[in-house]
Amino acid sequence: MTNKRLGKNSQNSKKGPRTKSGGPSLFHEKELHARGIHPVAGVDEAGRGPLAGPVVAAAVILPEGYELEGLDDSKKLTPEQREELYVWITEDQSIFYAIAEGTSEEIGQLNILRATHLAMKRSLDFLKESGHPPAHALVDGLPVKGLPVEQTALVGGDGLSLSIAAASILAKVTRDRIMDALDLEFPQYGFARHRGYATADHLAMLRKHGPCPHHRLGFAPVDQPTFGF
Repeated sequence: MTNKRLGKNSQNSKKGPRTKSGGPSLFHEKELHARGIHPVAGVDEAGRGPLAGPVVAAAVILPEGYELEGLDDSKKLTPEQREELYVWITEDQSIFYAIAEGTSEEIGQLNILRATHLAMKRSLDFLKESGHPPAHALVDGLPVKGLPVEQTALVGGDGLSLSIAAASILAKVTRDRIMDALDLEFPQYGFARHRGYATADHLAMLRKHGPCPHHRLGFAPVDQPTFGF
């Protein structure tokens, strides 16, 4: 599991790489703040669909009035934009954040949905342990069972809320880096190219080499009888 957190200073507005306008805002965060509910953490995940590697979740608390040019749903950004925004977010000490994993073993034991929810819970727990407990969570997608705080679920939330968008970038970049590291350990699978997703190349390498310890048992292409599991 990854647990990252930073301190705080007065800086709350930065400029980063540009993307198209009309992206996420602080509308939902401001609504909660107006009701006296703060701090608010945005929560998102990356890696539910692949056949290998962890699912990664991040929770991010942005300061009130925060602006970062180009901050958007990670899926709408290039890898280079995500990396640049990751640096802006993680080096800004006005932002509190935590990153957590649900391992491939936990995915096999619990199923992908429960492992994803566990990673989200861990990210919020890590914020609390760091001395920055959120009062509320804005969650991308449907409601999540077992979170330690009240939540608002926003379908397409990474395109609506800046806090969720920031969490989506931290989760995505962190997971990509994990898969890059696994590619060095198991170069035969090409994890750096497909990030563990079920591409034709990945499936071909699974047929040739069988699963490695980081493949998700219980996912149909990994559990094919021809692999000997």
